[in-house]
Amino acid sequence: MESTNENNVNIYNLSSGKSLPDWLSERKRRSLQKKNVDVRRRIELIQDFEMPAVSTQVKMSPDGNFIFATGIYKPRIRCYEVNNLSMKFERCFDAEAVQFEMLSDDYKKFAILQCDRNIEFHVQHGGYFKLRIPKPGRDIKYHKASCDILACGVGSEIYRLNLEQGRFLYPYHTDASSLNKLAIHEYYDIIACGTMEGKVESWDPRQRERISILDCAISVPDHADVDGFPSITALSFKGDLTMAVGTFTGQVMLYDIRAKKPFIVKNHVVGLPIKNVEFIESEGLVASLDPTAVKFWKQNTAEMYTSITAPVHLNDLCIVPNSGLFFLANEDQKILSYFIPSIGPAPKWCCFLDNITEELEESKQDAAVYDDYKFVTQRELEQLHLDHLIGTNLLRAYMHGYFMDIRLYYKAKTIVQPEAYSELKKKMIQNKIEEERNTKQIRVKHLPTINRDYAQKLLEKKNTKLVKTPFEDDRFKDLFENPDFEIKKTDDEYARIKATVEKSNKKQVTFVQEFEPLDLYEDDNEMKVSSNSESELDEESEESEEEIPVEKKRRGTLQPVDSDRFNLLKNENEDEDLTVPIEERLKKAEGFIKERHTAMGNKNVSWTATKTISEKQKKRAEERKAHMKEREKYRRPAKYLKK
Repeated sequence: MESTNENNVNIYNLSSGKSLPDWLSERKRRSLQKKNVDVRRRIELIQDFEMPAVSTQVKMSPDGNFIFATGIYKPRIRCYEVNNLSMKFERCFDAEAVQFEMLSDDYKKFAILQCDRNIEFHVQHGGYFKLRIPKPGRDIKYHKASCDILACGVGSEIYRLNLEQGRFLYPYHTDASSLNKLAIHEYYDIIACGTMEGKVESWDPRQRERISILDCAISVPDHADVDGFPSITALSFKGDLTMAVGTFTGQVMLYDIRAKKPFIVKNHVVGLPIKNVEFIESEGLVASLDPTAVKFWKQNTAEMYTSITAPVHLNDLCIVPNSGLFFLANEDQKILSYFIPSIGPAPKWCCFLDNITEELEESKQDAAVYDDYKFVTQRELEQLHLDHLIGTNLLRAYMHGYFMDIRLYYKAKTIVQPEAYSELKKKMIQNKIEEERNTKQIRVKHLPTINRDYAQKLLEKKNTKLVKTPFEDDRFKDLFENPDFEIKKTDDEYARIKATVEKSNKKQVTFVQEFEPLDLYEDDNEMKVSSNSESELDEESEESEEEIPVEKKRRGTLQPVDSDRFNLLKNENEDEDLTVPIEERLKKAEGFIKERHTAMGNKNVSWTATKTISEKQKKRAEERKAHMKEREKYRRPAKYLKK
């Protein structure tokens, strides 16, 4: 989790950290969490809270128990259940979703406006119905009182689809060339639409007539220079009388619906269109979204409260009601999640965020206090000539030393720097004298005083008869002579690797050879062993087995083996003289070597290698041959069978 501070407001990015691919196994995920600090410290608020490529919209259900998000590619919508912090279902469709609207308080009914002019209705079990509007749409709203679906887009009409009757009603005709945004004032039951001409037209569904037109483009040049025409791109209501309007040129205007001029104009300066405007009623703040940042500012004064700049292009904003948690749909896989404790507490389904943020703030405060102070011992105070300050408020006693202001420490260090240099010079001279003195003395092999245990460990691993000891080598002798390189087991660095060191120090079980290894390639004369010598060898081996204790037998010892595995080292003909050269012995073998002389005087020699057959295999082959002959005697031909 990444923490930032903008305008003295703590902002926690819950989406920061490395993401793990889906194809990793659970074992691999756990190992990465142990090894990688970034993976271990990340917070996955909702499992799989992302899209394959891009997220376009994100909303919460009216009951606050489900989060819906649309994205690509393939075009899809995902529903997440906050009580389980995981995805409930995912549904894909043919065209990209432009906007969607909830038709019920939970996840069971919703409508999706697609880029191919289709409106697709979904229920609990899946897609229910699909129909097409006359022109491409840009926004969709649901009017609960009349049970109408309102859709606007390219063209001057606001299309009305009555869900109770299942048919289109007569549309609302506006004076605009095209419409960008729809909003419904729930208290007064007013339908407002933002136009390309920078106007807001209001309609009363009970009269089915337009009741007012508000020209917002006139108010923009009085407050800021604009580049382009200020078309309406965002529209929302708060309470009874407040309306927020966002323009294409990056201005947010707050209106009293009874007045024609805004009482607050907030300029985002960057000149990019405002995509969404949300009210935070508990703190009196307004959150406005453009493609680069989210800005939180005070509703009455337009004073900046804080802002969040994202590294990717932002598409939509969703604030969890009565909390400081909000989500950002963007041009990336992850749906960004942020938490601002000063705006509101964490929702009840993720109340653990409050505890985490409090612990982080406390740790930061402790670190800030100790960063301004330096811990020094009594000896260091004497070297700095500050021992006369003991007992004053400039030194705070702590354990075996004192805390002092870091500025005072650096100032005293600068004053005594010449003395420190002279001490360093004396130390170097003393080391040089000791080095020359050691070269003149007779060297006696003994362990060094520094890193004694480590030196003993190295001596056990190396053969000192063949190579130098590590503390005699010029490259490593400082490791056992210089106190600066001493391994201190009380340090924090050693505590981190203590488990690894202890594991490597464990002694492994070693096998002791009770017999010399058998020499399989003995002289040819030694291979001629008589039956008497073999029997004597067997008797000696039996006696040696009786003398070996039980513990030594458990270790595993080498015993002479008389097996058919070593027959390949012997010749099949035991009477053959092995002292005769191999060339002459091969010539005696019938059919083994074939010689052929060519007309050019060349000579070709070829031979065939045959597999050595043991006595056991020969006996088995003979038995099988006899068995087959016996079966032939009792076999009856099929030609004598009657049809």
